[in-house]
Order: sequence, then C-alpha cells, then structure tokens
Amino acid sequence: MSLPEPRDPAGPYRVSVVCLGNICRSPMAEKVLTADLERAGMSDLVEVDSSGTGDWHVGGDMDPRASSTLRVHGYLTTHTARQFAPEDLATRDLILAMDLDNLDELRRVVDERGAEFGFDVSRLRLFRSFAPASGPNPEVPDPYYGGDDGFTAVLNMVEAAAKGLTGELTTRLRG
Repeated sequence: MSLPEPRDPAGPYRVSVVCLGNICRSPMAEKVLTADLERAGMSDLVEVDSSGTGDWHVGGDMDPRASSTLRVHGYLTTHTARQFAPEDLATRDLILAMDLDNLDELRRVVDERGAEFGFDVSRLRLFRSFAPASGPNPEVPDPYYGGDDGFTAVLNMVEAAAKGLTGELTTRLRG
C-alpha cells in the first residue's frame, strides 16, 4: 500500500500520529519518527505531530515513563498533550493510529467531517503497519497501566515502524 500523495506539493508532507491520551504512544512515535527523518535528511520535507482522541491529558506533559524511556535511548522528550480535532484533517497528508480503537474513532471523524476538509480514509493507517515484521496484529498496545517494560516494548515497536515509514517517505518524496 503506497503512501497518499501530498495534499500540497509545495509544502511539507504532514504526518500525525494518534493514540488515546497523547501522553505515551503517539508522542513516543512522534519523537522517534522525527529523529529518524532528521537522520535521513528529510526534516525539511516532512512535519510530524501527535494527538489523542481523548481530552483527559490536554495541556499536560508526556507520561514520565514514556519520557524516561525516550531519554535513555537518546530522544527528545519535550511535549504538550493535545486532542485530535476534525480541523486537523484539513492539513494532514497521513494520519496514523496506534491501535484499532483509535483507528475506528478516526474513521468515524473522517466519515462525519472528512469531505468538508477534502480528506478520505485512504489517508488513515495503523502506525505499526510500516514495520517490516508487525505480524498479524499491527497495533501498538497501550503501556499506560503496566510497568516500565511496556514502554520499552512500545519503543521497540515504534522504532521499527518509524524506520519503515521513513524509508517510504524518502522514496515518495525524493524518489
């Protein structure tokens, strides 16, 4: 499945990563993908952000376990949680959900408001679907109610998917 065409060929390709609360998985994926794109020399061509489908943590920091896991592995951790808004559809080229529940919620928003913003479901994917060996379950599980090892497992999944996505973005935008 190829990446959707850029909506604005003159501007950056805009990718948004979405989970439930925007304090664990999606900010981890945002930071890892941003770092991979910088290493690939793509940071001028791709913008990455993240959000949550829920509003519980809006304005808050990243979960301390998520930021600690990222910091230990050399990633940036500055983050302020925000909620996904239907208006985000107007400017995003690709929206990546961390799990099927969030993908379903995003599909609902696209069904209700996508036409208004020229956005269709072909621009929605699961983030982990870009990992070469994601297997039959391409979800990134929510580590929030578990221990530190869950955050490390999420980081490993996110790194594999980010590497695959960076490769596809490089091919699409520089190929």
